[in-house]
Amino acid sequence: MHLTDEEQQMLDGANGPAVQKAMQILVALGEGFGAKRLIKTNNVHMAGSSVLVAEEAGTRWVEDLRAQGGNFITRVTTNPTAVDPTQWEEIGIPESDNKLQIRLTDAYAGMGANTCNTCIPYLVGNSPRFGEHMAWGESSAVVYANSVCGARTNREGGPSGMASALTGRTPEYGFHLKENRYGKFLIKVETTLQDMTDYGTLGCFAGKIAGQDTPVFTGIPSDPTLEELKALSAALASSGAVSMFHAVGVTPEAPTLEEAFGGNEPEKVYVFDDAEKAKIEAFLNKEPSDHVDWILIGCPNASVQEIREVANALEGKKVHEEVTLWVTTAGSMYAMAERMGYIKTIEEAGGVVVRETCPFLARSRVIAPKKGYKTLTTNSAKMAFYAPGQFGLPTHYGNLPRVMQAAINGVWE
Repeated sequence: MHLTDEEQQMLDGANGPAVQKAMQILVALGEGFGAKRLIKTNNVHMAGSSVLVAEEAGTRWVEDLRAQGGNFITRVTTNPTAVDPTQWEEIGIPESDNKLQIRLTDAYAGMGANTCNTCIPYLVGNSPRFGEHMAWGESSAVVYANSVCGARTNREGGPSGMASALTGRTPEYGFHLKENRYGKFLIKVETTLQDMTDYGTLGCFAGKIAGQDTPVFTGIPSDPTLEELKALSAALASSGAVSMFHAVGVTPEAPTLEEAFGGNEPEKVYVFDDAEKAKIEAFLNKEPSDHVDWILIGCPNASVQEIREVANALEGKKVHEEVTLWVTTAGSMYAMAERMGYIKTIEEAGGVVVRETCPFLARSRVIAPKKGYKTLTTNSAKMAFYAPGQFGLPTHYGNLPRVMQAAINGVWE
């Protein structure tokens, strides 16, 4: 792999041991994937921001890099952590996780990260530009950035993201190259997509087919909301290992079907109709009973609009006494929603608005038995797909009105 004189100096240690280690990581990664060179980047979203992922060893590694003079030279935002810093004890997070998380977050902040601690960095000030080369972790954000924004990033892990943040470089392979961004197969949407949950259901269907390939959709309405595209991105990245999709007439690199496929014919064609939609909904509903105890809205983290919809559903009502309702979001989304009065409405109804963490990146296998939770109810296809395996909690899956009715009535209807 060709290195510039500046990059070779970094590799030789001229910029200190932290940068040298970072260059060693990038060179090994690039050579492993057949990259011919490194390219410049000024945008990193750090995946390894939770101590559930980093644990003690990963935390110490970040602290060591900081102690060695490591300093981020790019824009860096951080993924959700393992704790809500304002109410970790009340919602069942272990004290040991809180103490370790403070160390890890402080180390990232000390090197210059914006510790926004969210999986929706594109809503909190890190908005990708079309064609921008980035080094992002967090699978749902990667799909959104590549597809909806037209930016260019692979799915980076914690070490490679750290290396890019310290050097301003990333290997040129995968989705940084135009020839790797074309669609592989076509999905014709022949059912009505009415809300976020329908888009998540479509994403789950496509991800199970796709593996790592890029799907192209026709039949998606020309005006999906940000939240609907967010749900589609998240589901694609969970049921499959998708990093990008095209929606003809919607996403920027797919103005036409021909351009989405780069002039090639699709390898396969599938249809997503009412029958397939019903199959995926049944697949994601793992809990046969009507029992409801833990309800989750905000996977990926809720936007202000989503928080507003929850508040509207709870206006003048109460969450059932045997139900815990979590709405997970970013700190900045919380601040805006609080200003609008939505947080007060949700909390007065008995709901909990959780910041900076989520069931995936907090220790839910500890939280659930401590709180006595037996099921998880959600409008998120990503959450419904993962919860049975990751948390040991069977799921109820449905759209927001149905989920909020369960929160109020205490049963799944």
